[in-house]
Amino acid sequence: MEQRSITVKGARANNLADLDVEIPRGRLVVFAGVSGSGKSSLVFDTIAAEAGYQLNETFPPFARDRLPKWSRPEAAEIGGLSAVVVVDQRRLGGNARSTVGTVTDAWTYLRLVFSRLSEPHVGESNRFSFNDPAGMCPSCSGLGEVVVSAVDRFLDPDRSLAGGAVLPPGFGGGGYWYAKYADIGVFDTARPLREWTADERDALLHGGAALARLAARRSAAPPRDYEGVVERFERIHLRASGELSERKQEAVRRFTRSAPCPACGGDRLNEAARTATVRGRTIGDLAREEIGTLRRFAGALASARVAPAVAALAARLEALDAIGLGYLSLGRRAGTLSGGEAQRIKLVRHLGSSLTSMTYVLDEPTAGLHPADVGALVRLLGRLRDRGNSVLVVEHDPAVMAAADQVVEIGPGAGADGGRLVFQGSFAELRAAGTATARALARRPPVKAAPRPATGALTVANATRNNLRDVTVDVPTGVLTVLTGVAGSGKSSLAAELAQRHAATVVDQRPVAAHRRSTPLTYTGIAPAVRRLFAERNGVPAALFSANSAGACPECRGLGAVRTDLAFLGGQETVCEACGGRRFTPEVLAHTVDGLSIADVDALTCDEAARRLPAPGIARALGRLSAVGLGYLRLGQSLATLSGGECQRLKIAREPLDGGASGLYVLDEPTTGLHPADVAVLLGVLDALVDAGGTVVVVEHDPVVMRRADHLIDLGPGPGRHGGRMLYAGPPAAYTGHGTPTCAALAGDAVRAP
Repeated sequence: MEQRSITVKGARANNLADLDVEIPRGRLVVFAGVSGSGKSSLVFDTIAAEAGYQLNETFPPFARDRLPKWSRPEAAEIGGLSAVVVVDQRRLGGNARSTVGTVTDAWTYLRLVFSRLSEPHVGESNRFSFNDPAGMCPSCSGLGEVVVSAVDRFLDPDRSLAGGAVLPPGFGGGGYWYAKYADIGVFDTARPLREWTADERDALLHGGAALARLAARRSAAPPRDYEGVVERFERIHLRASGELSERKQEAVRRFTRSAPCPACGGDRLNEAARTATVRGRTIGDLAREEIGTLRRFAGALASARVAPAVAALAARLEALDAIGLGYLSLGRRAGTLSGGEAQRIKLVRHLGSSLTSMTYVLDEPTAGLHPADVGALVRLLGRLRDRGNSVLVVEHDPAVMAAADQVVEIGPGAGADGGRLVFQGSFAELRAAGTATARALARRPPVKAAPRPATGALTVANATRNNLRDVTVDVPTGVLTVLTGVAGSGKSSLAAELAQRHAATVVDQRPVAAHRRSTPLTYTGIAPAVRRLFAERNGVPAALFSANSAGACPECRGLGAVRTDLAFLGGQETVCEACGGRRFTPEVLAHTVDGLSIADVDALTCDEAARRLPAPGIARALGRLSAVGLGYLRLGQSLATLSGGECQRLKIAREPLDGGASGLYVLDEPTTGLHPADVAVLLGVLDALVDAGGTVVVVEHDPVVMRRADHLIDLGPGPGRHGGRMLYAGPPAAYTGHGTPTCAALAGDAVRAP
């Protein structure tokens, strides 16, 4: 008889406190709780991990070595599991070759159609693949882009040649190449370039006819091997063989940009594939079309020769449209998608599946969604459930909770204060439960009545990036500005333009861990202070207290674990028997500060460490983590385990919130991963950045953040080609009666209807 629930007893993953819970199968269940409460530890590190581990065990060893690796969770008993599908927020496309078309397989079906029906006939489907030498453009190797000099960044018109007007390294006064321009008798080295003629600037940058004309007027004889600044820069930095130094790599990043390949125009394909047509359209044309338009093209293909391929293509396109991604194109680079867009694209693979009794595990699928877009996602989750599957969702959005069959709240707090079951029941019962989530749902912060006055403005003029339609906007300085709009409306594109044109500090959700040894202890920079504290108290060298140096356990080299290569059975990582996972030698562990060994420090939360480690510098650095709501992190916790929202707040904690935070800060959806109760903490941090002298611009969908803004910029009205226009710019309180999705979200209730 089939077990009707997933049973978990004695779960101890991360901060779970011997948690017992029974979760109904075949239902949509939402897991809520404050950030760091343990909900992800229950859903991903316990249920999904055990299901994945048991499924892998059914395969032979050789196959297991090629499957995703699962670590068996700490729990007394886990039962009622089925095959699991994990849909997380990891971004798609680790390289420039991944596109929406390739990651959804829609491109595979489209090029199959072209290989059979195109005129003139080109050949097999690999002839339409930009990842195959048979189809890729030889000029850009199928990337569709080339790196070109950003000539507009080369010169500072307010400086003279002697004053460093040529900005690339080595060209300024005293630089290696400076004499090649200053000593040839052609250029005035003392006059600012703003006062030069266009011919003079052209001669400096490019040489050629402009140089000849200028030299003739000044009776000068420039050297025959003269290279303009642009030509010399490209020879040194873009056409150089071998690996570039870090200095040259930085120069390339600063003084170049990507541009469409002049040979293929961005189509990525060779001439034969670019020019072949089906019903008068090339495959490059179709790669640029919105998915909704491409669906109509596929629907008009009636040839029996390609009916199976057309059906598969139409099914993929219909699924993308159904989950609210119809504004994308198949040629869109996968690396440019948001975490929410990437997660929804992963779901496309499962919509056409007829499998039942599966367990789908999703990590905050509303990330990146405007309130107006949440309804489509809720319907998608319902479709997965109604096919007989169990759908487990870690989510903070009230609309998803309202649509759930059951809500499970883990808490009551974060870190050591969490890990317990505090509520399980319906959404209606939750609202009356008095938990942290219930209290957050009951609050509806008002729109800010008295916005801060701006101290100036940063102008973005005539922006055309992606779908922006010649947008010109003034972003006020010295205030908190929120960029909002439906998914795909152009807000991220506008934020990118702002950051590029005005040298912003961009705080995004990319991982902060460079390697497995990265922890809050190392990231905050307090590790040397902790080592000094232990060294001074015990009269021994500070190097003893580094797990990367003299004090490290010789068996595991300070990792605390030993990895054994078992060939086709996969690697096995076990706790180091010599140090018991504590990473240091017994001699080092014998030295203590107020009863704490150096290994005990790793187990402290940031809040605990600030209280127990008596050094002002340590308390100051850890206080910044507490200020951004990360006081529950343990000092020795790997940063690779943090969510995107936690990574972003960790980066914010490095900024000087107590004064001196001048400059422009651009944040990408900082409420990702935040419980409504934690959003207030984040807003306090953003306000502190502004009060410290900064200008803060946030791409955000959360109505609570919109209401707290001093200035609101709304883009739309729709996604893709239906968006890219500025609908409103001004204080949130004045944005009423416009009938836009954002206007409705500002005026709406705390819980939105699914």
